[in-house]
Amino acid sequence: MTGIDSVQLKEVMVHKIGNPTRSEALKLSVNPLTLNDEIVNGLLTKYFLGSFNENELYHFTHLHDLQLNEVYTYVRTVFDDPSQLVKQSVLLAQFLYSESTHVKVKEGELYVVLFNEVHYNGEYIPAMGIFKSENKETFLKVFPQGQGWEVMQEEGININKLDKGCLIFKTDTAEGYKICVTDNTNKQTDAQYWVNDFLQVQPCADSYNNTDKYLSLCKNFITKEYGEKFDIDKSEQLDMLNRSMDYFKTKEQFSLKEFNEEVIHHPEVVDSFMQYKQGFEKSRNYEIEDEFDIHLSAVKKQAKVFKTVLKLDKNFHIYIHGRRDLIEKGIDEITGKKYYKIYFEEER
Repeated sequence: MTGIDSVQLKEVMVHKIGNPTRSEALKLSVNPLTLNDEIVNGLLTKYFLGSFNENELYHFTHLHDLQLNEVYTYVRTVFDDPSQLVKQSVLLAQFLYSESTHVKVKEGELYVVLFNEVHYNGEYIPAMGIFKSENKETFLKVFPQGQGWEVMQEEGININKLDKGCLIFKTDTAEGYKICVTDNTNKQTDAQYWVNDFLQVQPCADSYNNTDKYLSLCKNFITKEYGEKFDIDKSEQLDMLNRSMDYFKTKEQFSLKEFNEEVIHHPEVVDSFMQYKQGFEKSRNYEIEDEFDIHLSAVKKQAKVFKTVLKLDKNFHIYIHGRRDLIEKGIDEITGKKYYKIYFEEER
C-alpha cells in the first residue's frame, strides 16, 4: 500500500480472541494502547497497512439488509462518533469470538484501529482497521549481563507478515464503504471465516476485480477443464493460456464476444467455457461483466501465476510464449517414446 508514511495512528484497542470450541477465552481490554513512542507507532502502521493491495477493493454486504451486517454497523458507529471506539471494539471482539468455532481457527490478538490521513483515490481521509495476529515467531534476544552477554528466547509478531486484516475507508457509506482485505492464513481452506462469516464482504464490481476474476476464470478453465474435456495436449493448453494473457496485455477494453472469437475460437469450446463461467461466478458470488476496462495492475498480478512451462519427465522444461504452429508432437516408432519437435530460426 502506498502513502503509509503520511498515515496518523490515532487510537488502538487490543483484545485476545480464542477459539470457544477449544475452551479458549475471550479477553477484553478496557483501555487503548499508549501511543507515545514514534518508532513503535511507525512499526505498527507498517505492520497494519503494508500487506494491502489498494486496487483490490471490497464492500460490506448482507443477504437481506446491509444494516444487519454486524461489522458494518459497528464501524459506522465509530465513524459517526470516534469516542465510541472502545465500546464498539468490544462488540467486534465478541462477534469475532462467536464466529471463531472452526477447528483450524487459531487464538490471536484482535486490533481495532482508527487512522487519519490515509491515502485513497487522490485524497487523504479517515479510515478504520480491524486486524488479527495468529502466528508467533521465535527470536533470540541478546542482552548485556555483567561483563559479558547472554541470549534468551522470546516469541513475537513478524511485522512483515500480517495474518488477517481489513482497512475500511470512510467513503461510500450507503454502499458498504470501500475496503481492503487480506487473509494470509486461510486462503485455501474451509476456515475462511474472516472474509465470509465475520466481515461478510464482496469484491467491488470495478475494472480491477473484473480483470482479476476473468483471468482467474481463464486459467482455471484451461488448466482444469479444457484439456480433459477436449482431449487437448499440454502444449495446446499453454498456447491458449498465452493467447488469453496476450489479449489482456494488448487490449484496453474487454469484450466477451471479441475474446471468444479471438482466443477460444471453436464454438463447442466457447459453449463449454460459458458453462464453466456460470459455475465459477456462482461459487464466488461475483458476476463478471461482459464488457469492462482492463486494469493493468490486475494483469500484472495474474501474469505471475500464468505458468506456460511444458515439463517433460524430470529432464526438460520448455517455456512456450506463443506460435503453437512451430511445435509438433509425436511418438517415436522404434522406442515408443513421445517427443516434441520445435522449429526456430535463431539460437540465442
